[in-house]
Amino acid sequence: MNENNRPVDIDMPADPVSAATHADPYPCYAALRDGPPLAWNEKLRLWVASRADVVEQVLLAHGALRVRPAAEPVPRAIVGSPAGEVFGHLVRMNDGVAHQAHRPALQRALAGLDLNAVHVAALRVAQRVPGQQPLSDTLFSMPVQAVAHLLGFADDALAQVDRWMRDFVACLSPLSTPEQLERASAAAGELMARFEMLAAVAPPRHGTLLAAVLAESAGDARVSRSLLANLAGLLTQTCDATAGLVGNSLIALMREPSLLRPLSGTRNGLQAIVEETARHDPSVHNTRRFAAEAVTIAGTPLAAGDAVLVLLASANRDPALNPDPDRFMPVRARRRMLGFGHGMHACPGQALACTLAAASLEALLPRHAADFDAQRLRGWSYRPSVNGRIPVFH
Repeated sequence: MNENNRPVDIDMPADPVSAATHADPYPCYAALRDGPPLAWNEKLRLWVASRADVVEQVLLAHGALRVRPAAEPVPRAIVGSPAGEVFGHLVRMNDGVAHQAHRPALQRALAGLDLNAVHVAALRVAQRVPGQQPLSDTLFSMPVQAVAHLLGFADDALAQVDRWMRDFVACLSPLSTPEQLERASAAAGELMARFEMLAAVAPPRHGTLLAAVLAESAGDARVSRSLLANLAGLLTQTCDATAGLVGNSLIALMREPSLLRPLSGTRNGLQAIVEETARHDPSVHNTRRFAAEAVTIAGTPLAAGDAVLVLLASANRDPALNPDPDRFMPVRARRRMLGFGHGMHACPGQALACTLAAASLEALLPRHAADFDAQRLRGWSYRPSVNGRIPVFH
């Protein structure tokens, strides 16, 4: 049995990548932390960073370690397509000078959000998402539609934006089929066209994130396709990552039903559950970095072209980062987590993501809390992914 009083799957993950969708990857991560600071995985042909101090070193080595391979800034499968264009502009996926021009504006706009107002608006949008669709789909719809509303889309367009975004994120996964990639490109074209229409309204609707980003930008960047692509990127980041955060928060409540009474009845209580879920069982388990030049990390020399698998979920449970890391503790004196990145490529939307997840959780609990016992018995699995942990409820 583990800390949540549930049987542990005695089969370890086949490798650190498959761990993200394993029933319980955390014993595997603990074993990796007990090994070398950087461990070479012959099967995956890459280095693996699992300890918090090493993960931080990797994420801070901006010049030598890049988000994408130098020879492949855009995945080959989508080069030349509308999806490839959007991907190529995203500041979260690239390190170029042009990308840095938009990063400050996006960061300032996100930092200036009124999170109380965001929560109220996100809850209202989430409550309007139809209750008859499967719970596993609702996990995506609630936060994506909330961000679409925040960006300035009209209420009657939210469901369509939700569908386009669900199609578009397929281009981010190496597991996608040619048919999924084709739909992703069609969705990218539609999204860019809609963002151009929104940006053409002068001025954009007051109080929207679109208005804030444009206000923080200067000159021609205000209407560039690069900036518009990064607005679409805010939806991209919301889609899988926040869906997983909501779903894994529900699982935490199913495993610890006693939390429903003292914590889940208030906004602050739900926020604490979401934030501890982001540390304890996050939606993004790993990311990668690629050596653009020779570099030494944690005493290990890496050659140009080497890849590093960065186990963010393992770092979150490193006792050196969080005391008593395997316990789910919504109230922690000093919660630390690396799941939203660290350094230049840290996600500037961490507070927004947790606020959206808490609002989605607040909308879901009245619909599903009474079914928690039955759902726990039916169980869940995880969507196929090389880095995400998004539950599919049976």
